[in-house]
Amino acid sequence: MRTKRTVGIRAAALTLACLAACGMAQAQLLIGQTAGMSGSVAASVNETIAGAQLVIDAVNAQGGIHGEKIEVLRMDDAFDVKRAGENAKVLIEQKQVLAMFMTRGTPHTQAIIPQLDQHGVALIAPSTGAMALHQPLRKHVFNVRPTYQREAEKAVDHLSTVGMTRIAVVHVTDSFGADALEGAKKGFAKAKMEPAVLVPADRDKPDYNAIVPKLVAANAQAVLWIGSGTVVVDGVKALRAAGSAAQVVTLSNNASSGFIKQLGESSKGVIVTQVFPNERAMGNAMVKEALTMARAKGMNELSPASLEGFASAKVLVEGLRRAGPKPTRAKVVTALETIRQFDLGGGLDLSYSPTDHSGIDFADLSIISDGRFKR
Repeated sequence: MRTKRTVGIRAAALTLACLAACGMAQAQLLIGQTAGMSGSVAASVNETIAGAQLVIDAVNAQGGIHGEKIEVLRMDDAFDVKRAGENAKVLIEQKQVLAMFMTRGTPHTQAIIPQLDQHGVALIAPSTGAMALHQPLRKHVFNVRPTYQREAEKAVDHLSTVGMTRIAVVHVTDSFGADALEGAKKGFAKAKMEPAVLVPADRDKPDYNAIVPKLVAANAQAVLWIGSGTVVVDGVKALRAAGSAAQVVTLSNNASSGFIKQLGESSKGVIVTQVFPNERAMGNAMVKEALTMARAKGMNELSPASLEGFASAKVLVEGLRRAGPKPTRAKVVTALETIRQFDLGGGLDLSYSPTDHSGIDFADLSIISDGRFKR
């Protein structure tokens, strides 16, 4: 015969068991991501996600961090600035994510900064090289990749060094385009040259019938095309259809296998600047590690975008590890700022401090890549 006391003890035991089980089930480090998983930049975004997931899956398979597994809650913003802001609000306020991760796009990332600052949430490794995220210091933004300005400056320097004297620039009319254009202007000033022509282009619906004739009329030997994804692909194809054989250079936001595949035969004569090691350089420690993990999952090759995701996830994991058991948003921010000379592999060291969130020092790394993109 069961007494009330016996029933009560059993009920309490069941409750404790349930709480323990529920606690284990909820023992997750929730990370938020909004990015264009569909739309014009989908190819490179999904490659960065695949690269990041290699690291996250490996960490989770070993029990996670301090006994908690990482779960990335991803929301597709289709490369729309308004949707990026809305997604961030949901992830931060409703889903209560611990940190944000690998947003894509300059204006898109800028749109979520107010949410980061209001709620004290770190954004780790935004997939953009906007100078506005580096200077002035953004308290909650922790960059991994270098600035677009350095890439654009280097691109113009490269073209002038190989004898190009008529270099045109096509730039999207948003904060990304304006930012990269500043770098290009530094390159022209350094080379003591003027651009053959500067052509603005709408980010989503560029008018190639207006853009291409200006490039042809300028008799451009090379075109620095500052834009994203399919917008640049279609622009290059329109340029070739007009009979121009101009060398085309675009920035590392387009450094993905998907971008090259979309170009098809038009990839001939296209250079993509690159801020990570050659993904085929098996002598590089980071590349070797990433490819080993990729092959274990049935992936036979890496891309520059997947390497970016891989490196970014390493930084995410290190920040969470340093934040300790049961981390808070504030602890993650503080932990990231303690990272010094963190070796990502292959000679890439990353450091942060309370006054510098720039990330990897790329001073000695060439960022121009060419032939391997011609597939």
